[in-house]
Amino acid sequence: MTAATNAATALLDDAEFDLASRLIRDYAGIKLSPHKRVMVHNRLSREVRARGLRSFSDYLALVQADAGGEREAFINALTTNLTAFFREQHHFALLRTRAAARAATTASPFRAWCSACSTGEEAWSIAMTLREVGCAAQVVATDIDTDALAAAQAGVYRTERAASIPPQQLKAHFLRGAGDNAGWVSIRPELRGLVTFKPLNLQAAAWPDLGTFDAIFCRNVVIYFDRAAQARLIDRFAGLLRPGGLLMVGHAECFPAGHRRFKSCGRTAYELQP
Repeated sequence: MTAATNAATALLDDAEFDLASRLIRDYAGIKLSPHKRVMVHNRLSREVRARGLRSFSDYLALVQADAGGEREAFINALTTNLTAFFREQHHFALLRTRAAARAATTASPFRAWCSACSTGEEAWSIAMTLREVGCAAQVVATDIDTDALAAAQAGVYRTERAASIPPQQLKAHFLRGAGDNAGWVSIRPELRGLVTFKPLNLQAAAWPDLGTFDAIFCRNVVIYFDRAAQARLIDRFAGLLRPGGLLMVGHAECFPAGHRRFKSCGRTAYELQP
């Protein structure tokens, strides 16, 4: 058994876990609780083996030196990418209502930001909803995990990932693979033109110029941030939403509830007040 294999089978020691936790907090704002130790071990073991290193400590040193873009790979390894098409249907029902009202009164595009798009299911679900109501649309999709972002932009999924989408809707927005591509579906070109993908760290001191939005989706992300980081984020969202704009958060999140400019307008949905 090689030294690298030994490193991958021995659990991180206290110092290694503490360092990994500090680094992911500093780089991505993610706060790891002690019960995440096995998860960190499993994910970083793959990185240790892939690089033929002797220990977790050697790998974390490489991350801190950021040699060969190792910091990005470290963030990608410890980012959780749990998502699905049309997850939390009530948000898309509300989005549909608002977008239909927009389409009936103006030709200006409805702008939505999927702020942690993972592998793209949420961003494409937003775009599908806007397209179905005949609303001009611009969707910006961002994520800190560049591997997940690349998968999102590719827009190609195993058929079972889209199994919850009704057949008529699936036909309208996806192309089915044939031959060697059987068992896969791909986002149609008409939908691709509505979504722009960009790398973005929600905890970065500065964001690229994104413009203003009619809706922001930030779901199941801030549960990994501390209260101070959540407070900073909600202020920044308020600065990017148009008056009356929507902020959609995860089913276990309520961080906009105490903000003076946000008012509840549905289940885990908030409206920006003028």
